[in-house]
Amino acid sequence: MLDWQDIQIFLEVARSQRLTDAARRLGVDHSTLSRRTRRFEQKLNTQLFERSTHGYHLTEAGQQLLAHAEEMARHAFEAGESLADKNRQLSGQIRLGVTEGFGTWVIAPLLSAFCERHPGITLDLLALPRVVNLSRHEADLAITVERPASQGLVISRLCDYRLRLYASPAYLARHGHPSRLAELSHHRLIGYVDDLIFSEQLNYLDPLLDPAVVGTAPHFSIRSTSVTTQHAAALQGRGLPCCPASWPRPVSGSKACSTTR
Repeated sequence: MLDWQDIQIFLEVARSQRLTDAARRLGVDHSTLSRRTRRFEQKLNTQLFERSTHGYHLTEAGQQLLAHAEEMARHAFEAGESLADKNRQLSGQIRLGVTEGFGTWVIAPLLSAFCERHPGITLDLLALPRVVNLSRHEADLAITVERPASQGLVISRLCDYRLRLYASPAYLARHGHPSRLAELSHHRLIGYVDDLIFSEQLNYLDPLLDPAVVGTAPHFSIRSTSVTTQHAAALQGRGLPCCPASWPRPVSGSKACSTTR
C-alpha cells in the first residue's frame, strides 16, 4: 500500500524539481525530505528521480507514477471539498505565472483585495520575462500573451489590449512630438532584444521599422529583455517604448504619442 504522505512528498518534489524549494513549501528540513524521497524509492524498488546539480528530474517510472499521483491528489481535494463546511474559509497555496509587465502593473495591485477576501490562501506570483511552463508544473495557473500549444490545458481568452508609443515630458521637450510614423527615424526607441524575445507577440515594433514606412530605420537607444527596465529607461527620457494602453500609467507621468502614416 502506498503511503499518502509519500505521494504528497513525491508530487511536491516532481513539481518543484528542486529539493530546497520542495522542502520550503512542505515546511520540512532539506535533509529529511531527501531521506524520505530515497526511502520511498527503496519501498517501491524503483528509481523515480534523476538527481543532478540542476535538480530532480523524473525518470520514466517517475512520469508514470506522476499521472497516478496527480489523480489521487485531485480526488483527495474533491473529497475534502465535498465534506468540508460550506462556510469555511478557503486555504492553501496558488502559484500564478504571468508576464513581467502585466504581473507588475495589473495583477500585483489587484492582489490586496484578493488577499483581504481570502486570508487563508498564499499566492505565489511569478512575474517573469518569459513564458511560464505549466506542463513542467512551474505554476498552477498562467496568463500568457499567446495561446499555449500544450495539450490538456484549460484555456480561456482573457482580453484584448492596444499598444501605443509613450514618451516622458523631458524627452518630448528635447526631441519633439512625433506625429507621423516617418518621423520616428529621427527618434530613439526602447524595445526588446530581437534574438531573445520569448514570444512572437512581442515583435510589435516591426511595422514601425519597415523602411517603406519610416524611411531610415529608427535608432534604439536601449534594448532589454525586461519590460520593467524599458519602463525605467523611458522615465529617464531615454526614448520611446511601445506599451499596452490598458496598463495603468504605462510610463508614469508620460504622454502617449499617437502617430499616423
